[in-house]
Amino acid sequence: MSAAGPKKINVVQAFTSPGNIRLASLPPLSLYVHFPWCVRKCPYCDFNSHEWRDDTFPEERYLDALRADLEIALPLVWGRHVHTIFIGGGTPSLLSAHGLDRLLSDTRALLPIDADAEITLEANPGTFEAAKFASFRASGVNRLSIGIQSFNEAHLKVLGRIHDATQACKAVEIAAKHFDNFNLDLMFALSQQSLDECRHDIETAMSFAPPHLSLYHLTIEPNTVFAKYPPVLPDDASADMQDWIHERTREAGYERYEVSAYAKPHRQSRHNLNYWRFGDYLGIGAGAHTKLSFPTKILRQARFKHPASYMDHALSPNETPIQEKREVGPCDLPFEFMLNTLRLVEGFPVHAFVERTGLALSTIEPVLVAAEKRGLITRNFERIAPTELGQRFLNDLQEMFVKDAAK
Repeated sequence: MSAAGPKKINVVQAFTSPGNIRLASLPPLSLYVHFPWCVRKCPYCDFNSHEWRDDTFPEERYLDALRADLEIALPLVWGRHVHTIFIGGGTPSLLSAHGLDRLLSDTRALLPIDADAEITLEANPGTFEAAKFASFRASGVNRLSIGIQSFNEAHLKVLGRIHDATQACKAVEIAAKHFDNFNLDLMFALSQQSLDECRHDIETAMSFAPPHLSLYHLTIEPNTVFAKYPPVLPDDASADMQDWIHERTREAGYERYEVSAYAKPHRQSRHNLNYWRFGDYLGIGAGAHTKLSFPTKILRQARFKHPASYMDHALSPNETPIQEKREVGPCDLPFEFMLNTLRLVEGFPVHAFVERTGLALSTIEPVLVAAEKRGLITRNFERIAPTELGQRFLNDLQEMFVKDAAK
């Protein structure tokens, strides 16, 4: 038996006990691959990312660990096709062209991937090289997500970005040359940002005609540099910025389909839509999270966060890279479902709640009634969706289902 054999058996045995829900069918499956290194950690970032201080990456060893991780997980997804792949971080564009090609080749060798699968790579403008990104495209990446954050030099410095405004523009030009599908990430309500500066950032981004925009309100996350040394945020102007963004993107032909996501027709992020519709995803890599459905249960896993620990466990014959695992109980499912689906402007079809959780809609009926009375949702026999008020107070709306689960 191979070294990975015993690990596969142990992983499967841990989740073959009878569950306590019934799913008539399984949702679509996505693959998430985490690359945990950055040139420099940004002060607002709470993702699992680590500064790499040497001149070289342990690229081959990490790729070995990713393949081993995927091999260990295979019994949990036998027979299921992968519809989307997202390579995130960190800064996965630090991978060499050879490394990215090997990663996708290993993935194709082990998993049945749809011929038209959306394959996204996150990229930092400070790591753009035209030849390397042409190679990424040739290897199968068909969508980029570029972390611009701002085109303003002063704001980029405060955000700790490694690129300047000129590099940001150059990166988008390279992306547009090699990819017909790409996303630009920008932030607004930055420290001491004026409404005019926000407008300039968005107008600059739209001048490149990106098919997709992700426009995030800067928030202070726990355990970040900004949490310890908080910047002065323009609270009074942030609502005006948001209102202007909604109107301007609509004028430019973008549909706001999620809290922070705007897309041209047929250019929504298919990978993120699967998340928000409570689909399944297998996460490999340091700190990656997994959510997988089975006929009688829904499973969550988390990999070891530190890259060295992750690689050691993934490559050890007697270990697995899985640090945490749990079954999502019926009491937690309403909140977990709503935490995702209520982010969508269109909400969700009524039948999706039953299909994705295995629970009857009657289990959340009292909360739906209460949310409707408060003007936070609208519903009919076919669909439930957040109102404009519900979108503005989304956290309050989602938390109503926590209270219901705790009763």
